[in-house]
Amino acid sequence: MSRENIHLRSNFKPGTTAWAVRRAQWKALGLSDADMEKPKIAIVNTSSELSICFSHLDGVSDRLKAAIRDNGGIPFEIRTTAPSDFIHGAAKGARYILPSRDLIASDIEVSVEGPMLDGMVCLASCDKTTPGQLMAAGRLDIPTIFILGGYQGHGSYGGAEIDIEDVFENVGKVVTGELPLSDLSGMADHAISGPGVCAGLGTANSMHLVCEALGLALPGSAPVRANSPAMLQQIDKAARRIVEMVGEGLTPRKIMTADSFANAVALVLAVSGSANCVRHLQAIADEAQVDVDLYALIDTLGSKVPLLCAVRPNGNARVEDLERSGGGRAVMKRIESLIHRDALTVTGKSWGEELAGYEVPNGIIRTLDDPVSRTPALVTLRGSLAPDGSLLKLGTAEGHKLSFRGPARTFNSQEAAIDGLGGTIKAGDVVVLRYLGPRGGPGLASASWFVAALNGAGFGETVAVVTDGQLSGLNRGIAVNQVAPEAFEAGPLALVEDGDMIKIDVAARSISLLVDEAILAERQDRLASPPPATDRGWLSVFQRLAKPIYKGATLTPD
Repeated sequence: MSRENIHLRSNFKPGTTAWAVRRAQWKALGLSDADMEKPKIAIVNTSSELSICFSHLDGVSDRLKAAIRDNGGIPFEIRTTAPSDFIHGAAKGARYILPSRDLIASDIEVSVEGPMLDGMVCLASCDKTTPGQLMAAGRLDIPTIFILGGYQGHGSYGGAEIDIEDVFENVGKVVTGELPLSDLSGMADHAISGPGVCAGLGTANSMHLVCEALGLALPGSAPVRANSPAMLQQIDKAARRIVEMVGEGLTPRKIMTADSFANAVALVLAVSGSANCVRHLQAIADEAQVDVDLYALIDTLGSKVPLLCAVRPNGNARVEDLERSGGGRAVMKRIESLIHRDALTVTGKSWGEELAGYEVPNGIIRTLDDPVSRTPALVTLRGSLAPDGSLLKLGTAEGHKLSFRGPARTFNSQEAAIDGLGGTIKAGDVVVLRYLGPRGGPGLASASWFVAALNGAGFGETVAVVTDGQLSGLNRGIAVNQVAPEAFEAGPLALVEDGDMIKIDVAARSISLLVDEAILAERQDRLASPPPATDRGWLSVFQRLAKPIYKGATLTPD
């Protein structure tokens, strides 16, 4: 590749102030005259000593720096915030988790666009880092490639294999007295055996697969065991490819098209990925200025794309089994007739070219003719309780009641709902968890710990949950989330009172509050406006600016 033919944003006209002060800074860092003419590549590293999800990324970054230099580029490592749901969720009901995604995107903008670097490699790990980095890629539109940080190993306790999902759900058994605290502690002590994200098809691994389906990660790279030989190969290949992409001018908006987003949704449906992928994909499309409606894609593709594998929490298979079976590339091959084969990837080739001649290994990924389930893995529900939509993840649909009707039990916080497991909540109830949405939280507060505890307490198939808050990708059960409008914006969810009948009808794609309209109008008239967040800081900024959840909850203007 001829360096003379590369237009580098990082090179300024000699003799200008920008050229002179930059030269002074970079020469002091040890760059040579030859280095000044090479592509300057940002390594976006979310390393953190707070969470096992990110604990290995410094090692990844060190190897990546050397590989970029070997391939003719100059690496600059930058750091962003590194949110982990299970660590950063400790404060304020996990309200910092979703807003951290937008903070990451803006942090990258400052650190990459400010110095006008030529390209970037994003080290993607826990739930919000991948979407935040993808949002930045769409916003900045400079050559970008992703290295997926990989999943953690699971452990064993009491003679049984366990992972973080088991710890997550068994809290409910402690609440109800079915499990001693000592056993929960023992499980927690042995659930994780190495670095990386949660070892299941939660939001993190789902978003890694989405990243590949969108075309921003190398085909065949997700899921991957953290620090495995397969992951190390990704590093070397990505280093070579990002330098080539700068020379080619291949940028995210040439890759992330409307067709690419449809491909990503098809993959999410085929594996029953996290419902959280929907809001993240909508936010990424917003930043990349791609006109797509993710709920419409779910509706359109749901009847066409069957479920091809059942990985925990959807079934008994583990994410290791999905990797051995070919991972995301194998799923894309299985659904090849349903995807847009002309969509590009970071290789510069289309998905059709990437899949030509590829054979799916033997494993857990079924065929279109012999799926795990033909029931859509994820559905949108609308109706009098959710006029602007909501989401329900069905997984394999086994054991799910496709119609549920019961009296409401209302809670305005996750903590109060968990306390309700001690006797207030009964089989047949519909638990309403509200004022947890993007603006009401503020910041999309968690309902996931309650849903996990509910399942652990044995209510997973006998109690439904309806919330405007956030669910983990590891949650299962009859849990309707992303209800819009949210209660904070005086949506119907704010009008629900204990004992009101709620009906969820999956076949009709509806969720209804069975209360007379005149009564609801009276309640609306006396509904007090909730106070805005009084605290200064990031959450108050998010509350003032966040779009509705079905628009991705981004901070961009309409």
